[in-house]
Amino acid sequence: MDAQTQTELDAAVLRRLLTHLDGRKDVQNIELMNLAGFCRNCLSRWYVEAAGERGLEVDLASARERIYGMTYEHWKERYQQPATEEQLERLNASRNKS
Repeated sequence: MDAQTQTELDAAVLRRLLTHLDGRKDVQNIELMNLAGFCRNCLSRWYVEAAGERGLEVDLASARERIYGMTYEHWKERYQQPATEEQLERLNASRNKS
């Protein structure tokens, strides 16, 4: 497979992941962190980093809007639930492993 095709496939997979996450607003970031070790905020930071590696300047707010499909503030207002004690304990335990 040539590099251009690989890049196109990678981009298609990211778009599908974002569409999937957009349809699963019930899945909280803390749950993603606890299960997969990354969340929507991680994707936003990776987006900023990837842009920077290519000499582009993308601020975190713009990256979050791309990943969340809306402003981060709007997403938090509408969809973010308070973390449970169990979720926080699992997050802290996973951070202590690294």
